[in-house]
Amino acid sequence: MLQWTRRSMLAAAAIIAPLALGTTAGVSDASAETVLRVIPHADLKNLDPIWTTAYISRNHGYLIYDTLFAMDEDFKPQPQMVDTYTVSDDKLTWTFVLRDGLKWHDGADVTAEDCIASLKRWGARDGMGQQLFGVIEELSAPDAKTIVMKLQSPYGLVLESIGKISSNVPFMMPKRMAETDPFEQVSEHIGSGPFMFKEDEWVPGSKVVYVKNPNYVPRSEPPSAASGGKIAKVDRVEWTYFPDQNTAMNALISGEVDYFESPAVDLVPILSANSDIVVEVNDPLGNIGFARFNHLLPPFDNADVRRAALMAMKQEDYLATAVGDQQFWKTCYSVFPCDTPLENDVGSDVISAGDTAKAKAALEAAGYDGTPVVIMQPTDIPVLSAFSLVTAQKLREIGMTVDLQAMDWSTLTSRRAKRDPVADGGWNMFHTWWIGADVIDPMSIAFSGNPEAGWFGWPDDAELEEARKAFTVAETAEEKQAIGKKVQERLWAIGSSGHLGQFFVPVAYRSNVKGLIKSPVQFFWNMSVE
Repeated sequence: MLQWTRRSMLAAAAIIAPLALGTTAGVSDASAETVLRVIPHADLKNLDPIWTTAYISRNHGYLIYDTLFAMDEDFKPQPQMVDTYTVSDDKLTWTFVLRDGLKWHDGADVTAEDCIASLKRWGARDGMGQQLFGVIEELSAPDAKTIVMKLQSPYGLVLESIGKISSNVPFMMPKRMAETDPFEQVSEHIGSGPFMFKEDEWVPGSKVVYVKNPNYVPRSEPPSAASGGKIAKVDRVEWTYFPDQNTAMNALISGEVDYFESPAVDLVPILSANSDIVVEVNDPLGNIGFARFNHLLPPFDNADVRRAALMAMKQEDYLATAVGDQQFWKTCYSVFPCDTPLENDVGSDVISAGDTAKAKAALEAAGYDGTPVVIMQPTDIPVLSAFSLVTAQKLREIGMTVDLQAMDWSTLTSRRAKRDPVADGGWNMFHTWWIGADVIDPMSIAFSGNPEAGWFGWPDDAELEEARKAFTVAETAEEKQAIGKKVQERLWAIGSSGHLGQFFVPVAYRSNVKGLIKSPVQFFWNMSVE
């Protein structure tokens, strides 16, 4: 029987004690500055949110960078850095004019050329960006505040692309940074957003500090998800990383920190029992669990082997083990989140089976030769660590040799970019999740079939890419649904990834924290500590 060792509530409660962080929550050591102290869901190691899709890097990006457009709470793109825009009658020329007062953190004015360079770099890495740049004929800057985008043919997702809410987000950077090779990380971290990154106070594995940008001019509209006025209501945002969940919980209960982004679900009863703490689910779409194969290396360079592994993956086992309380999860056999417009069941029998005997027979028929499967296990993220353990057990049960390698998430997000053989630091599998908003349609980089420009794992399927391209010009809901089914059929046919179900991770914060924005993404503007 699958079993995840649960933390004893009594044992956890017994160790609750004030932690010697040396400050009062909300007040800085050196001054009377207001400080929002946060426990992030992971350690921040990679600082470039274009180079990586890691959500911790995305969250970092939202603090220091801004975007041309941004999604509101209804997932509609709204102008952000853009003041006004027009589109020609033939839908081929889009003209965007930047807002007044936009400045980089080093004091320089934001220019249209900066934004064009940023769009090009993002477009080389992001799934929606790749599709958009497939129809862009020219990007030009007739003056310092105007961006002109000329298309080869009408494209229905221009604003949705440049305003996408999550990884990869088209963050704007100074031209000198944006001209960095998109497959290399930027060496500077200068944005135009509401906070500035304090690189001199960054302690990898421990602490990240952001300070209020005094020159930021927020929009006048009220905040709505990623859009509207980004008002920095505290002087500093400090992330303190705790690898151990119990220690993190104690810090929140004792008042040493204000906000816990991703507490383990089995700690929720303890946190909820404390009258000074609020526990809630902030994202109505939740997260989609992923088991990602490396399509380049044996044994998962064989689609039949990948599909055999999928047949062994029973979502109930993953979710019960990693999440526990069923109020926080549900099975979902669509590659697009359940309860969203493109949900469907085409080809899903391969993942809904959860049948060890059938998977074992399929693996033998695929000719599996005993090649070890290296699974990278991020031990500092409980859900993903548990996913890894479940997969390791299931693959062993169907006759595969498994090498489970423990590491932290930041190490994993660096190593997963390697295409090298296993002997040279490569890998065969890792687990992650995508927020539902990121995989709501075929444009997600998670669904790419382009092995050169696609997401880690690098599937190669021209038919999949053709279907994704067709989605960009679909005009009706019926057309989009039909293409969504075709994309799903190809994803299951090639065994692109294992989908482990839909789950919801609550946040926890002290009752004196105000202004939390409801969104699939964690934002820190508009938040205050009273």
